[in-house]
Amino acid sequence: MTAKKKCCKDKPRCKKCPVVLKRLADAGCAERLDLRHYIVDKKLPKKLLKKARAR
Repeated sequence: MTAKKKCCKDKPRCKKCPVVLKRLADAGCAERLDLRHYIVDKKLPKKLLKKARAR
């Protein structure tokens, strides 16, 4: 998945937001390839995604 260049300030954050992808990588559910590219697990817990998207 490719992260967007900037966060769009939505509430909750969109799934391609760089902040969300960084939080998922820190939680161990995504792997960072380079600055904007991530590999996200297919089976992502709904609670973890909700927590990562929260403002």
